[in-house]
Amino acid sequence: ILGNYINGFRIANGQFAGTSWDWVHPFALFTGLGVAAGYALLGATWLVLKTEGDLQVWARRQARRALVITGLFIVVVSLYSPFAHPRIYARWFNAEHWLWLAPLPLTTLILFWAADAALRRGRSQAGPFVAAMSIFALCYAGLTVSLFPYVVPHEITLWQAAANPRSQAFLLIGTLPLLPIILGYTAWSYWVFRGKVSATDGYG
Repeated sequence: ILGNYINGFRIANGQFAGTSWDWVHPFALFTGLGVAAGYALLGATWLVLKTEGDLQVWARRQARRALVITGLFIVVVSLYSPFAHPRIYARWFNAEHWLWLAPLPLTTLILFWAADAALRRGRSQAGPFVAAMSIFALCYAGLTVSLFPYVVPHEITLWQAAANPRSQAFLLIGTLPLLPIILGYTAWSYWVFRGKVSATDGYG
């Protein structure tokens, strides 16, 4: 889905003009594998944070492998994306934009280095997971830079796709009480399961 989103969809007269097989595209498949590698990185670094002993050593080793693979996918996708559409190319390679866009790739490189150093030295428990989450956040920030303000790439903007103000107000009424409840029980569940999981935990 992400790869096709970057490439854009075939639209005619405001309607989807493609087929159900449009997702079978080399870049879309490649991007899907990259996202899977990224989630493997998140999972492995989460295990580093939550486990100890031999399992943690194994998780560190797998996290370093996933970090390298994820990095390779990010490099290829980042190099391809500007050439997917002239608007994306113009946004990234405009000299006026370099000053405020350069921190994105530079910070991503620093985070990769920091994550690898933390995994290699074995001192930091939370550092690799925080770095992995930050890498994901920066990748999606880069995607936003490439495609904003379009929600259907290069066809329909955020404002064109927005619902009627009355519909938004109706949803807001339900969201205002529900969102704090969701945030509250999510925070509580993380608090209950805080700390590391050891071999002695469990029911027997």
